[in-house]
Amino acid sequence: MSLTATPPEVSGAGLHWRALEGLYASAPINRLFPSKLRILGEGSARITFLIEPSCFHAAGAAHGTIYFKMLDDAAFYAANTLVTDRFLLTTSFNLHFSKPIREGEVTAEGRWISGRRRVLVAESRLVDAEGEEVGRGTGTFMRSRIALSGLPGYSDALADGA
Repeated sequence: MSLTATPPEVSGAGLHWRALEGLYASAPINRLFPSKLRILGEGSARITFLIEPSCFHAAGAAHGTIYFKMLDDAAFYAANTLVTDRFLLTTSFNLHFSKPIREGEVTAEGRWISGRRRVLVAESRLVDAEGEEVGRGTGTFMRSRIALSGLPGYSDALADGA
């Protein structure tokens, strides 16, 4: 008798979510930013980022591009949990900075708000290592003509059974 547990088979929405995680991990831009995506459920995504001095502006805090990257990614992936066939595109994104980000781990939490057909709206927030909110954003995302199944990180995860 084996004492090793066999993980449950991933199918349906869970398979799509694991494939989205594979898509995120495969994006070349993410080689520049130590981070990890976890889809928590329909309409919910969490990304942890490690902020290092290489991301700082001249005054010693994270540059605004880092805020955008983290907030956009979390909202995007929260929205894309509801779309299983197409890659979404960001059509607009509003940012609100509330505190400088210093070195350490930051978590971006994304949540789908509305829309399911052509346009989806999602919001996200950034929380620093001390648990304080340091930024917030809201984005609008539109279905593209790009099939998710044709994208390497997504299709690789599907082929592996996530």
